[in-house]
Amino acid sequence: MTILAIGRMKAGPEKDLCDDYLDRARAMGRACGITALDVRDFPESGLHDASRRREAEAKALASALGPRSFQIVLDETGRALVSAEFASLLRREIEGGAGDIAFLIGGPDGHARSTRESSDLTLSLGPMTWPHRLVRVMLAEQIYRAVTIMVNHPYHRP
Repeated sequence: MTILAIGRMKAGPEKDLCDDYLDRARAMGRACGITALDVRDFPESGLHDASRRREAEAKALASALGPRSFQIVLDETGRALVSAEFASLLRREIEGGAGDIAFLIGGPDGHARSTRESSDLTLSLGPMTWPHRLVRVMLAEQIYRAVTIMVNHPYHRP
């Protein structure tokens, strides 16, 4: 699994919490077929026009995708899943042989249309717009929660 994000996560409590959830998911994930969980950051585009910024950022994200990546774009207009559905989706993709499950987090202007259209799933963490740093923490926690569901760990209590 790979988290591809526009913008850098600065040192601080959000980064510490995100790293903690990712470390937990990495440690437990091997039991359910997750061989790696990486994060790659890309700088925000400096272009003046929002549309051009989104396209430049889309190219950066696309350049990091593997040939068999299952692409999940995070966007408030996407589909909301309960945690058990999210875990089932990840399990299905892992067992189905996806080369990578890539989570794409856009910059302040959101995702380019091309990114949303090429994705396998547009996922919402809720209808509100979330700060970049919190999106990462929330995604990391949900990945960890999904792993605990897949390995029958008691962390998730429905």
